Amino acid sequence: MSKFLPKLILTTALSATLAMPAFAEKLGLGRAALPEEIAAWNHDISPNGDGLPIGSGSVEDGEMIFSENCAVCHGEFAEGVDNWPKLAGGDGTLADKDPLKTVGSYWPYLSTVYDYVRRSMPFGAAQTMSDDDVYAITAYILYSNYIVEDDFVLSNENFLEVEMPNAEGFITDDRAETEYTIFTEENACYENCKETVEITKRATVLDVTPEEETREAAAEPVAEETVQVAMAEETPAEAAPVEEAPVELAAAEIDEALAAEGEKVFRKCKACHQVGEGAKNRTGPVLNGVLGATIGHVEDFKYSNDFMDAREEGFTWTEENLTAYLHRPKAMFPKTKMSFAGLKSDDDIAAVIEYLKATTQ
Repeated sequence: MSKFLPKLILTTALSATLAMPAFAEKLGLGRAALPEEIAAWNHDISPNGDGLPIGSGSVEDGEMIFSENCAVCHGEFAEGVDNWPKLAGGDGTLADKDPLKTVGSYWPYLSTVYDYVRRSMPFGAAQTMSDDDVYAITAYILYSNYIVEDDFVLSNENFLEVEMPNAEGFITDDRAETEYTIFTEENACYENCKETVEITKRATVLDVTPEEETREAAAEPVAEETVQVAMAEETPAEAAPVEEAPVELAAAEIDEALAAEGEKVFRKCKACHQVGEGAKNRTGPVLNGVLGATIGHVEDFKYSNDFMDAREEGFTWTEENLTAYLHRPKAMFPKTKMSFAGLKSDDDIAAVIEYLKATTQ
């Protein structure tokens, strides 16, 4: 260790101590912060709207701003990329074993969304966006959670009118008054305590542990059934060759106008799926030739067990099945890896399917 290091540590500690308000005032160091200096850092926004800046932003503008500044981590439609946070989805999952907590399913106050985006985002370039841009991004996140419509414009004037789905899902934390005293009283009684404490879950439940590290670090034996399941997922089962799309589909006439609309809607899918020449698997598989194909037809993509079970049963992506799936993916396959909540508009679904038909031709 360098002989200068202890001195450096002592000097740093002393400087930090002298910079504390009490010492600074006593020694005549520094000065009180000016109101404008405090205002530059005081960006907090309360649930009642206190602190909201004047401004507005639309869902339409928010989609473009979000795509340019946020999608690289959170996905084009707030569905999350890899282990970056999902901002949309999770509706009705809070009572599940593994709930998905997003802005739409969990956050009780819209002010938290605006405050956090304004204060800390985008990653690496915090506080570089205008107040109007933050309003637009917040509006787009609301739209991604089906809380507002696509023509909605969020502003400081209608901010408090937005109703968050989980606004009533929280209670006041009064444990300091109602519970803590129970455990500090001299005569506190402890009964039925466990003799030992043991780990019952690991981080893999939260999808934060890379699979390779988990396999290498696992020290305890794994049940034979578990090993068999893992092997079945990693090693594609020998299955009959996937049939090409029916000739009737390839020869079908395409509604070019509808397909063009579908290409626009497909922007909601591009974060995970690719189509056309040179398409590659991303978070989701390529969708070339999906209409009319057997489910799970892309051989080099690892599908969910739901999909593989359906494949064994001969499930095919008919127009009817694809329509139902695009409407509510998890209603059809609860364990699907696709986090996207689905398309609300029947017209949008029809347009996307027509677009997928066009890529099959």
